[in-house]
Amino acid sequence: MKFTNTVVMNFRGAFRGLRNPLESWDKSDSYFGLVNMEYDDYCIDDVITSWVNNKLSHTELRPGQEPIEEDSKEWYDLWDEYWEWWYDQGILRRGEDIVDVACLGPKDLELAQRMIRAGNSDRKFLRQIMVSVDITAPLYFWKEFDTYKVGTVANSTSTMHKLSSTPITKECFEMNDFDEDMMMYENDPYTPDTYMSEFWDMFINDLEHLREKYNETKDKRYWKELIRLLPESWLQTRTVTLNYEILRNIYSQRKNHRLTEWHQFCDWIKTLPYGQELITLGLDK
Repeated sequence: MKFTNTVVMNFRGAFRGLRNPLESWDKSDSYFGLVNMEYDDYCIDDVITSWVNNKLSHTELRPGQEPIEEDSKEWYDLWDEYWEWWYDQGILRRGEDIVDVACLGPKDLELAQRMIRAGNSDRKFLRQIMVSVDITAPLYFWKEFDTYKVGTVANSTSTMHKLSSTPITKECFEMNDFDEDMMMYENDPYTPDTYMSEFWDMFINDLEHLREKYNETKDKRYWKELIRLLPESWLQTRTVTLNYEILRNIYSQRKNHRLTEWHQFCDWIKTLPYGQELITLGLDK
């Protein structure tokens, strides 16, 4: 299973809308937009500084402990920690020097998380953070994914049109957790030493033979049998568009699913910008 060409969009609009009910746009402490990381990242510096100061203002001092002074080594160490966290979370698209960023400030993130905890009707802003991604997954995964009809759009590669155009090999199937040494049969009347790897080798050879016969003869009977025999582990790529609210629902419902593909999907969700701060917040307890 692969995730490629991931693009996250509209953090700016979503967080502007988050503050619409109380018209508190002046309290926003985030930065959204394009930044030349070599020359003008000062706007990000300001947000990181607000995180450091917010952290220090909420830190209780032990008896006799001196407060951390600005520009001290401890202050800059904390600044570096927040910078690394932001750099891992807040870059939406990267260029050579120009990057598209969502640099969330402490006030905006606190408000967002409060709305997420309040429930579905209060976290509408999550529906406005959009994600586009190319997912390559087996057909048996796509059957389950198709449960999510509302808020998702998908365009798939065509098995109908492209199946006969390229050789059929093991790389065409989901084999990540394949146990090639597992025996198919252990008792008579079947051959007791038939391993799964041998079965798959024979099966793929038969599929490839049908593909070659169809290309050679253009007899649609070969193509129909190829379609009929194609296993559910066949990999298909789809370009999928969804949003953070849909991803939150998927994570909640599928994080403990028996299919390993759903675990891979949930792991990918956590890699999205602020995935753990927004999408999976409170769902791993």
